[in-house]
Amino acid sequence: MKYEELVATVKAATQKVVVSKGLGHLAYQFNVEGEGEGAFYLELDHGKINVEPYEYYDRDVIIVLTADVLLEMVAGRIKPMEALTNGQIRVYGEVDKIKLLPLGHSREKV
Repeated sequence: MKYEELVATVKAATQKVVVSKGLGHLAYQFNVEGEGEGAFYLELDHGKINVEPYEYYDRDVIIVLTADVLLEMVAGRIKPMEALTNGQIRVYGEVDKIKLLPLGHSREKV
């Protein structure tokens, strides 16, 4: 999968998720290694989700992973904390914030 397709897949999957305005602002940067390599961000901003193909310099968390693991999380087959525990992802920054990552949800509220 190409980088642009990966970002588009994450963007499409997160547009269905309802995010509480009470979460405030959180920014996750994904550093994808291997196939589909590149950096992009997912931002939660007072009830809105933004996914863009850029680095986010004022991020709360950096998540380093492969495209395959990211797609498993998007599909809901693996939770972010499970991926961290299994060594499938590396997380830098506010590690506890990955519990709020809106991946793998259908229309659930985060």
